[in-house]
Amino acid sequence: MPARGARLLAAVLTAGCLALVGPSTPSGALFAGSLPVQAARDVVANRAMTWNICNPCAGSNVHRAAEIAAHAPQVIGLQEACVRDVERIRAYLKSIHGLAYHVEYGPVLRSWGRCGGVPWNPGGFGQAILSAAPMTDRVSVEYPDGGSEDRGYLAVTTTVGGQSVRVFNTHLAQRRQEAVREDQTAVLAAEVARHERVIVLGDLNAVPTAPELARMWAQATDADPRCRPSSTGTCEPTTDWRSKFDYIFARGMVPLNNRVHPTPYSDHHLVRADLDTSRRDATADSVPGPG
Repeated sequence: MPARGARLLAAVLTAGCLALVGPSTPSGALFAGSLPVQAARDVVANRAMTWNICNPCAGSNVHRAAEIAAHAPQVIGLQEACVRDVERIRAYLKSIHGLAYHVEYGPVLRSWGRCGGVPWNPGGFGQAILSAAPMTDRVSVEYPDGGSEDRGYLAVTTTVGGQSVRVFNTHLAQRRQEAVREDQTAVLAAEVARHERVIVLGDLNAVPTAPELARMWAQATDADPRCRPSSTGTCEPTTDWRSKFDYIFARGMVPLNNRVHPTPYSDHHLVRADLDTSRRDATADSVPGPG
C-alpha cells in the first residue's frame, strides 16, 4: 500500500476509535470489564461521604469510582489521596457513571513511594474534596505537629442540601500519638467554631471516647446517632480492625442517617450520611460565627 494510503487508513481508524471511546474516557476504561458506561444520574444533594482510600493499597481507581458512584454523594472527603489517583477517579465517575465533580486538593507532602511520579517530581499526597457544586474559599493547613507523618486539613465552602456549608476534610496523626492528635483537634475545632453550618469529614485515628476528641464533640455531632463520646454508645466500626476512626461531624444542621459500607479496596470503610442542612441543631449556638 502506498505511504499516503496507509496514512489515510490510519487516520480513518483513529477517528473511528475516538468516536467510539470519546475524548474524555480515561486510560484503561476500555478494560473495565463489567463496568459499562451508565446513564447520567443526579447526585444526592444532601449526602456527604468520607473515605480513607488507603495509599498504597491494592485497588484500582475504576473500582474506587464505582464504590463512590453507588452512593452519589454531593460532597466527598478523601484521605490518603494521591492527586493522580483522584484525577483518575473523577474521570471514571464522569465517563462511566455520569457524575461530574469539582475538586480541591490539600496535599501535605510529596511522596514518590505512595504516589509515584518521577523522582524529581513525586506525586502530591494528602486530602481531597470532591463536590458536585463549585467550591470557594479553599484553605489548606498543615498542623504544627503532624506526628510521624505530616498531617493537615482542607476546607472549602460549597453547597450541600441547597445551603452554603463550610466543609472540612482532615486526617489526624496515626495511632498511639494521642498528645499529637489533641493538639491537632485544638487547631481544627477552633476553626470549626467560627462557622455556623459545618461538615467535618475525616479519619481521626481515634475512637469516640478518646480524650483528644473532646474539643470536636464540643463543636459538632457525629452523624451516627448511636455514636457519642460515652462508653454506653454503640458505634458502628469503620475499619478492618473493628474500630470507629472515620467521622462525619455536623454542626448547625440535623443528621438524618448514617451508613457504613465495608469495601475490599481499602482498610477503611466508606461512610456516608444524609443531612438536613436547613434545620439547625444546638451545636452552632454555642459560638456564633460568620457562617
